[in-house]
Amino acid sequence: MTQTSLSPRAWAELILLGLIWGGSFLAIRTALDEIGPLTSVLFRTGIAALALWPVIWLRGIKVPRGARLWASLLVMGVLNNVIPFTLMAWGQLHIPTGLTSILNATTAIFGVLVAAIVFADEKLTARKALGVTLGFAGVATAIGPAALLNLDLTSTAQLAVIAGTFSYACAGAWARSRLSGQLAPLAAAAGMLTCSSLVMLPLTLWSEGVPNLDLHPATWAGILYYALIATACAYLLYYRVLAMAGSGNLMLVTLLIPPVAIVLGALVRGEELHTEAYAGLLLLALGLAVLDGRLLRWRRRAPV
Repeated sequence: MTQTSLSPRAWAELILLGLIWGGSFLAIRTALDEIGPLTSVLFRTGIAALALWPVIWLRGIKVPRGARLWASLLVMGVLNNVIPFTLMAWGQLHIPTGLTSILNATTAIFGVLVAAIVFADEKLTARKALGVTLGFAGVATAIGPAALLNLDLTSTAQLAVIAGTFSYACAGAWARSRLSGQLAPLAAAAGMLTCSSLVMLPLTLWSEGVPNLDLHPATWAGILYYALIATACAYLLYYRVLAMAGSGNLMLVTLLIPPVAIVLGALVRGEELHTEAYAGLLLLALGLAVLDGRLLRWRRRAPV
């Protein structure tokens, strides 16, 4: 979508979206104290789908129809939910929530690369190449040289999170090529989450067994937060901000998420991040700023 200037209302909703998604990392990690990664994903997609369908019905939004369309939604669900949610949930068992949120910002970096490969109108310009280079430098810094050289459980968890962000990027390309203009955004989201749940159900039953519903209140609080607030409600807010400000401005939310997740992880779980993680976040932020392009535009407009 065309990027527009950010109104005060758009800024407020963008910040709210960053706060919501930033809090999801703590909520997921809290739930993982009592349930497995696959179960956490099944709860997330299933509850979110059940929450979105009544909204679609009340708004009179057209429901997806046709085998080909549902097949596209199935692929979208696997790429945008099943793979990344599972990899990141497993990764969070072994690395801090704040570090997970930093690595999650790689989604935008991979998004540029995948788009440049798939779409003729998304060529990798010099500015984009610089932003991607800075972004990957930030990832390497956040992970640390030792983790890159010695593959252990911690470094594997970090690579799993990064693989999840690559899957997000592939999902974005798939959505543009197969779903763009065919469905209302909320119908696409509900269909995708429904397909994801149908995939996760047998995987969860096979790997982790029948989900236990007799959980600690804190676990249920985490589940309901990341399923209802950070997934179902976040989709509603996401498309509102996208319509108001465009995709370029929406990318700013990527920079708002890690500080929230880092602070919550430190306050609630006593997590500590190494200096390299913060340095990596700064490089990632710089890379995203270069990709966004507004810093260069402001510099050109600044009086000499």
